[in-house]
Amino acid sequence: MELNVDKKIEFKDKLNSFYSENKLKIYIVIFIVISSVISINLFNTNKEKKNELIAEKYIQAGLLSSSNKQEKSKKIYEEIILSENNFYSILSLNAILEENLITDKNKILEYFSIVEKLTKSNDQLDLIFFKKALFLIKKQEITEGKAILEKLINKESKYKFLAEEVLEK
Repeated sequence: MELNVDKKIEFKDKLNSFYSENKLKIYIVIFIVISSVISINLFNTNKEKKNELIAEKYIQAGLLSSSNKQEKSKKIYEEIILSENNFYSILSLNAILEENLITDKNKILEYFSIVEKLTKSNDQLDLIFFKKALFLIKKQEITEGKAILEKLINKESKYKFLAEEVLEK
């Protein structure tokens, strides 16, 4: 029994001596951990607020478009694409293409390149390439469009069948 008591006392002494020798280091580590947790939370909160703001802008652009205020709608969609939001940038480019809000081919291709950089999944990237190919073919850039479709076919993409159908026509 006395051995257990001695071990407990010895352990307490070691713990106290460790604490007194490393007090500053312990406080610094605690401060760094707390600061990191707070910083991560602030970063995530800020990111969520930005995402909500972009979502609201996307909805606003859709409402403006449906009420025939195409110019205002176009500016908001462009702003969303330039914000490089992973989700809403793609949707905005789709809306611009569907509603023919921008006629400048170079500007649309620039937006395609922005969206391509944001895309993480291969399937989503293939879909963007497919839409880009269709856009190029529509704008009489047939060889460039067909080249993209050929890449999709050679890549064994999910859109291989659609690409083959477009090339047949």
